[in-house]
Amino acid sequence: MSIQNKLKEFMQGKIEAQKAAGLAFMAENKTKAGVAELPEGIQYEVIKEGTGAQPLLKETVKAHYKGSLLDGKEFDNSFKRGQPFSAPLTALIKGWQIALPLMKEGSHWRLWIPSHLAYGDRGAGHDIPGGATLVFEVELIQVIK
Repeated sequence: MSIQNKLKEFMQGKIEAQKAAGLAFMAENKTKAGVAELPEGIQYEVIKEGTGAQPLLKETVKAHYKGSLLDGKEFDNSFKRGQPFSAPLTALIKGWQIALPLMKEGSHWRLWIPSHLAYGDRGAGHDIPGGATLVFEVELIQVIK
């Protein structure tokens, strides 16, 4: 077996381990009080329910968020930066495209997004491994029409 094949096999093993850990976590997490699950497999907890508009997929959102891995390792945090972001909903990961249209302006939710609705097997940068289930705290500040 070539070194390249060994490396590929090793990396695939790491991805599969991430996915297995995510599945086990999600199976346990959905039994907790206050946690709901969407048909696509995203789980969420409402920290604060807002009263404003709900975004359509074609709209832009302004939000604060904190992203972390299941082990708690934080990979991004706009709350700490004091700078919310704005982006078209269609430019965000699939999990956000599914969950954010359910939120109202002013809402603050915790989301658990399975790998296939986040960055998949490729991961993202050095901080998000392939196959990782991600945890986000999202505060929807504004829907930009």
